[in-house]
Amino acid sequence: MNDTIHPAYIALLKNGELQQRVIEAYERLTHCNTCAWACRVDRHAGKLGICKTGEKARLASYGPHMGEEDPLRGWRGSGTIFFARCNLHCQFCQNHDISQADAGDLVEPEELAAVMLELQAYGCHNINLVSPSHVVPQILAALLIAAQAGLHLPLVYNTGGYDSLETLRLLDGVVDIYMPDMKYASAQIARFYSKIPHYPQVNQEAVKEMHRQVGDLIIDQNGIATRGLLVRHLVLPNNLAGTAEIMRFLSEQISKYTYLNLMDQYRPAFNARQFPKLNRPTSREEFAQALHLAHAAGLHRLDERRPSYLLFRSTSDG
Repeated sequence: MNDTIHPAYIALLKNGELQQRVIEAYERLTHCNTCAWACRVDRHAGKLGICKTGEKARLASYGPHMGEEDPLRGWRGSGTIFFARCNLHCQFCQNHDISQADAGDLVEPEELAAVMLELQAYGCHNINLVSPSHVVPQILAALLIAAQAGLHLPLVYNTGGYDSLETLRLLDGVVDIYMPDMKYASAQIARFYSKIPHYPQVNQEAVKEMHRQVGDLIIDQNGIATRGLLVRHLVLPNNLAGTAEIMRFLSEQISKYTYLNLMDQYRPAFNARQFPKLNRPTSREEFAQALHLAHAAGLHRLDERRPSYLLFRSTSDG
């Protein structure tokens, strides 16, 4: 492991601020506004909002992931932790068995902390929190325990992009790498296909705040991300995602140096076959047009998706 990596949360651990963030985050569960839905239910009392998650997080699965972006997976994998019950309801979700159901087990912060430390012991390059928006208090509590026990990996916040600004500010100085989706440019399309209100407005404000906190993605001499913003955009058929508008937003309002994973893997899944415009894969021509739009907007840091056998372990990394 490269000893020069110093995750942001270590400083907050040392000055006692991380513990205060845990307390504040748990207080908010009484009238929950953890994610952008702001359901205002009392999760301490067992009330369930849109995410159908109470006081405990539900851990669906975890392990080293070699399918993530090149700077995250490296040669030892990204230490992914999948949480059940995403706060979006995408009708084409390829992980709907996790995102839309009570997959996995309810866990205490101590159990989640143990998972983080296990992934570190395995040799993963980072801790990658998948669908974390609705369980930030539980994550912070687990992080405090894990950091006290020696966790020192960068923290990746891997989100669908429907995040509360108030919660993101609690994560300032905690998260090292933000990895939001930017799914839609149209509020109407977002509402129809993901059952989510005001998505573009919420999403764009969240991405601005993420970039304010961590800046453009920094990649070390071994090709591993250490800090910054990485954006995912799934190209949908029939231009449903509004790719041109999102590329312009990233270039003009975030940074032309934004690291972007422009994804071409859309296939009909879950309830997609009920929607004629979603009921086919993205064509090669549509993805080629998306690439053109990204380049035309001035975006040039696109994830290359190199074969894993080309990702060699650096001799300088122990």
